[in-house]
Amino acid sequence: MVNSRTSELDHSTIKPNRKIWNQVKRDYELYLFLLPIIIIYLVFKYYPMYGIQIAFKDFSPSRGIWGSEWVGFKHFIDFFDSYNFWTIMTNTLTLSVLSLVFSFPAPIIIAIMLNQMLAKRYKKIVQTVIYAPHFISTVVLVGMLNVFLSPNSGIVNHIITLFGGDPIMFLADEGWFRPLYILSAVWQETGFATIIYLAALAGVNPELHEAAIMDGASKWKRVMHVDIPSILPTIVILLILALGNIMGIGFEKAFLMQNDLNYATSNIIPTYVYEIGIQKAQYSFSTAIGLFNSVVNIILIITVNRIAKKLTETSLW
Repeated sequence: MVNSRTSELDHSTIKPNRKIWNQVKRDYELYLFLLPIIIIYLVFKYYPMYGIQIAFKDFSPSRGIWGSEWVGFKHFIDFFDSYNFWTIMTNTLTLSVLSLVFSFPAPIIIAIMLNQMLAKRYKKIVQTVIYAPHFISTVVLVGMLNVFLSPNSGIVNHIITLFGGDPIMFLADEGWFRPLYILSAVWQETGFATIIYLAALAGVNPELHEAAIMDGASKWKRVMHVDIPSILPTIVILLILALGNIMGIGFEKAFLMQNDLNYATSNIIPTYVYEIGIQKAQYSFSTAIGLFNSVVNIILIITVNRIAKKLTETSLW
C-alpha cells in the first residue's frame, strides 16, 4: 500500500516536470533569446551581491572578503551615530519627495492635454520638443546649467540685470540647489514619461467618450470621469515604483552640481557613499550605507504595493 502511494507521488511530480521540459523544448528559441539577458543579470546584478558581506566586516583588500574580520553591525551603528546622519537623511528625503511631488504629476497633465489636442501637426511638434531633452546626457545638462546660470555671462543673469537686479550665483547658493535640480529634472524627463500615459490613453474605449458627449459632458468632465479612471492602474503602478525608489535618487547630477558652497544641501546618500567609499577608501562603511539605503527602498516598495492593492486593487504583484 505504501509503495503504491509513493509511486503515485513520484508519478505526479514527474508529470509536471515533463510538461515544463516539453514546453522548453517546444519554445527553445524564445529561451535562447532570454539567455543573454539572464546572463547579464546574473553577472552584473546578482554576482556583485557577493560583496555585500563587507558591510558586516572590517574589509582589507590584502585579506580579501573572506579573510577580513567580522564586525557585525558596527558600520551601521557608526553611520546612525555620525554627526551628519540626520543632515544627509534630510537632504536625501527632501530632494526625493520634492522631485516626486513636482515630477510625477507633470507627465500625466501633459499627456491628457496632448490627448485632447485636435491639431495633429501642432501635437507632433509639441511632442518632439518635450521629448528631445531626455536624450541629453547628465553631463551636458549640468554644463548647460553652468553656462546659462553663470553670474558673468549667463543669459539668466543678463535678464536679471537688464531689469535692474543683481547677478545671482545660482550654483554656488545652497538655497538654489534643490529648485535647480528638480526643475531641470522636470524639463528633461517629463516628455519621455508622457509616452507611457499617452499609450494608456490610446487604449481608452472611444465609446465611453461618445456616451459622455451624448450626455452633455464637457471636456473637463470627460477627463475627470473617463480619462483619469481609465489610466488609473498605470498611474498606480508607476507611483508604486516611484515611491519604492524614493531613497534611490540619482548620483550623477547631484555629484556634478555639488561644490563646496552648496555642500550643505547637495550632500545626499549617493554622493556621501562615493565620498566615503571611493575618495576615503572606507569600503565597509560605504557598503553599509548603500545596503541601508537599499533595504529602506525594499521596505517602501513592499509597503506601498500592499497599500495600493488594498485601496485600488492594483499592484505590482
